[in-house]
Amino acid sequence: GWALNVEWTDDPHPRNCYWEMWGLPLFGIKDAAAVMFEVNACRKAKPNSYVKVNAFDNSRSVESCCLSFIVQRPTSNEPGFTLARTEDKS
Repeated sequence: GWALNVEWTDDPHPRNCYWEMWGLPLFGIKDAAAVMFEVNACRKAKPNSYVKVNAFDNSRSVESCCLSFIVQRPTSNEPGFTLARTEDKS
């Protein structure tokens, strides 16, 4: 099976790979209701944040994220982001 976790952040910048983990990782969960309980608890506690679910497949002994998707965006005043180039054109 896959191990899942729920994460949240208020910084949607693509280079921000450090989101806050909500609760503990969900290992060996066979019932989707347990995952939805954690997702809904995070969404309720952080209504103006981004929330995502990550899935890790341990069948090949690799501890890398295999699936990740956003389940909530802020309802109002989405902060957005800008990228500033720093290359010198000389």
